[in-house]
Amino acid sequence: MIETVGGLGEIQTFEETDLALVDALQTDPRAPWSRIGPAVGVDATTAARRWARLERAGLAWVTAYAGPATATVGYVEVTCRPRRLAELSERLTALPWVASVEHVVGDFDLFLTVVAPDLSALGRRIGTDLGPLPGVRATRTRLGVRIYQEGSGWKVRALEPAGRARLAAPRPAGRPGGGPFAHVPRGDVDRRLLEALGADGRVGWAELAARTGLSESTVRRRISRELRDRDILVRCDLAQQTAGWPGIATYRAVVPHGELDATGGALARLPQIRLCASVTGSCNLLFSVWLRDLDGITALESLLDERFPRLTVQDRTVTLRTAKRMGRLLGEDGRAVGHVALGF
Repeated sequence: MIETVGGLGEIQTFEETDLALVDALQTDPRAPWSRIGPAVGVDATTAARRWARLERAGLAWVTAYAGPATATVGYVEVTCRPRRLAELSERLTALPWVASVEHVVGDFDLFLTVVAPDLSALGRRIGTDLGPLPGVRATRTRLGVRIYQEGSGWKVRALEPAGRARLAAPRPAGRPGGGPFAHVPRGDVDRRLLEALGADGRVGWAELAARTGLSESTVRRRISRELRDRDILVRCDLAQQTAGWPGIATYRAVVPHGELDATGGALARLPQIRLCASVTGSCNLLFSVWLRDLDGITALESLLDERFPRLTVQDRTVTLRTAKRMGRLLGEDGRAVGHVALGF
């Protein structure tokens, strides 16, 4: 089911306070406004009102999704028939097991993030459901083995240090970042909770309780445990072009196996990195960066040469447009225009 976002409202761009507000919600996505406001330098009512305007305009949103320890993740490169590209992209964005869709420049046309409960299900999705779609010429899949960084860990870095200190301590690491093998299936209650949080990561405890028939205290304990264990990830995202990060570059690289975890962990700490994962295939490391402009590619690659001399980049793609990001449907300008509940 696709849910659409309302009208754009009166706000068309980010002010510094808006970026600080996003940063605060990236730091603690479900914190009450009574804590978010002072961290940003405004009162709780003003913080809530500014957030409502950003959300209504599709400029920022809070979402939730299954953590890598509870899902099998595949990164799929799709080569398309040129005349069917737009149609194929639209069909893919409507699928609940396709978390993200990017139009790219490179040796293929679409870059997908696909989720499934296990390897067998992932294979069926790609081979049986994706492969035969009109417009698909070829696919290549890399399994996510270990996730060192993903979007919930990226920050706009607009908060003052004093404001950040008012918010929660860094979220616990929980279990390691997952792998491609079988996971414990979610029960019906957990699926409904995750679906509600996916649509609005700040939905209140009372509404979550009403959707599941559980008490508020039970829902609070359940969600708190899943957040602590990173079975559920909650993140605040934003329209990147409007916020000042119009460029996305994704790299496939090779690192000596014995240095893979150390390299992946070090890359994940770079402020540009939005995604960093060890993967299967001829390249064992995949990472994606958000950039202020395409000139940032040269600076980044110089940094890679200097800091990671044993890392060899084999392929690089640049994203033309993101049509879907972790369930959010995005317009040409990167604003949220709808939501597809993720499910597998």
